Amino acid sequence: MNLFSTMRVALRALARNKVRSLLTALGIIVGIAAVIAMVGVGKGATLMIQKEVGSMGDNLLIIMPGSMSGPGGPRGGAGSIKTLTNEDGEAILKEVEYVRTMSPMVRANGQVIYRNKNWATSFQGVNTSYLAVRSWDIDEGEFFTDADVRSATRVCVLGHTVVKNLFEDEDPVGQVIRIKNMPFRVLGVLTPKGTSSFGQDQDDTIIIPYTTVRAVLQNSTFNNVDTLMVNLTSLEVMQPAQDEIDAILRQRHHLGEDDDDDFSILSMNEITKTITQVSVVMTALLTVIASISLFVGGIGIMNIMLVSVTERTREIGLRMAVGARRRDILMQFLVESMMLAGIGGSIGVGLGVAAAVILSDVAGWPILISAGYAFISLGFSCAVGVFFGFYPAWRAARLNPIEALRYE
Repeated sequence: MNLFSTMRVALRALARNKVRSLLTALGIIVGIAAVIAMVGVGKGATLMIQKEVGSMGDNLLIIMPGSMSGPGGPRGGAGSIKTLTNEDGEAILKEVEYVRTMSPMVRANGQVIYRNKNWATSFQGVNTSYLAVRSWDIDEGEFFTDADVRSATRVCVLGHTVVKNLFEDEDPVGQVIRIKNMPFRVLGVLTPKGTSSFGQDQDDTIIIPYTTVRAVLQNSTFNNVDTLMVNLTSLEVMQPAQDEIDAILRQRHHLGEDDDDDFSILSMNEITKTITQVSVVMTALLTVIASISLFVGGIGIMNIMLVSVTERTREIGLRMAVGARRRDILMQFLVESMMLAGIGGSIGVGLGVAAAVILSDVAGWPILISAGYAFISLGFSCAVGVFFGFYPAWRAARLNPIEALRYE
């Protein structure tokens, strides 16, 4: 009997007990659906995280003050003390060949007012290279100039969240807003970036010359900045750039060989790598848990096939009596088991894709399911059917034809 005829016989056998066949394949259906859904959502979430972290800037190094300690003295983490200046950033830009551009940052928070509306937001004091460092663009209007930075001009550029809450449908460019009761002229509006992977609304901000934030909003005469943001020429130079920056800052801050750094350098690529690894581990863990359903489903197939062999003992004896060989009987039950698992796997792939789409809509994540992975899952379900169906098929093939014909 050829393979096509064997498959046809197997389909007829499964169709005789539709409900039992469906319940038998349920474990395979659930297992494949769970694996497809988890992997699809997991890979989509990883892609989204990489994209969102990348939106903070390509090849970006963030240098923060702090992490200072001394023998018997106070210790502090990143940002606990202010040891960085704009001059440090200028020295890095001048002396490190791998650096494309640099921007200092001074942060502040407060209330911004426009006519009868107000909004609490954050202010980021930067220089004119900030847009290049963050890979950000102007949606309308223009950015401030180097002259504005040197003279600490009261100008600003708004994020879309601030525009939506203060101006609604009105054009903000050229309007005057008040920050700490001081007038600031709006020069432009940034393109929307959305929420970062850390849950922060990147559009809820106002960009101001860092000299203005320090002198006007903070009323400070010091030259310190909160952060230095450094954009590198490529990803490959990340480590040598960090080493050179470390040496320059230690020299400028007059740190001895035994002194700890009074700054810390954070790579956005390290953050991306860490988050991606966590996502991959979680996806693998969920996939392993879902695979238990496949194992349970395989045991269910084996049990039902054993019952089927018992129920069809006379049929097996009759087939052998008319010339069927043991390998034909073995192949018949193996194909039947494989088709039962394959049909369950096909249903599971469809349900898994549907579940992934629903989860992505609820969580707001993209899904990433390749046709190749779906075929691999389907092939794996068929392999489960063959593996767990072999023993019942072997038992059927080993039956004595005479004893089988006598079976009641």
